[in-house]
Amino acid sequence: MGKDNRTKERNSSGLDPEDADLWQQVAKTTEPLRKGKNRAVKTPDHPESQSIPAVRSQEEHSEKPVKRHIAKEPARRAPPSLATIEKREIRGLGGGRVSVDARIDLHGARQLEAHRMLKSFLAGAQENGHRYVLVITGKGSSRAQGGEAQGRGVLNREVPRWLSEPEFRQWVVSFAPAHKRHGGEGALYVRIRRRKAA
Repeated sequence: MGKDNRTKERNSSGLDPEDADLWQQVAKTTEPLRKGKNRAVKTPDHPESQSIPAVRSQEEHSEKPVKRHIAKEPARRAPPSLATIEKREIRGLGGGRVSVDARIDLHGARQLEAHRMLKSFLAGAQENGHRYVLVITGKGSSRAQGGEAQGRGVLNREVPRWLSEPEFRQWVVSFAPAHKRHGGEGALYVRIRRRKAA
């Protein structure tokens, strides 16, 4: 009779009595799903199921901000400032008491050619240890020269501007209009900067 009862129970539930008891214990610990609401299924706490935290960058991880080193350009030295030639020096040059060591005549040259000639002349004057040189520009003319309209006093205006530029200060200490004996307004006295000792 007991054997037949067990068979009936097994046939109705599909489980033998021991399995049925175990199922009842498990069923007590679960909650039925409500209609219309899906509940998230809890996954067991296995290492594989845990989310891996995002790796933070070094800048986010460190408490102090990372300093970025920006290479600085080396500071350029400012060119020496221009001095002035005193009147007594001009009188000395005009009277022959102070010698003019060299001279260049740019009169009639085109601007580009005159610019190149002047640079070369001043560099050579410094190399030779000259103190004062004479640069002749001419007073200028309105005539066209070499097919190119020069206009009145182009070099007379441009040469003083060139001598004032930073590029020329490596050779030029100062400059001033020449004495009448040396051309007056059509020429310039230029004092040459001493060459630095190597």
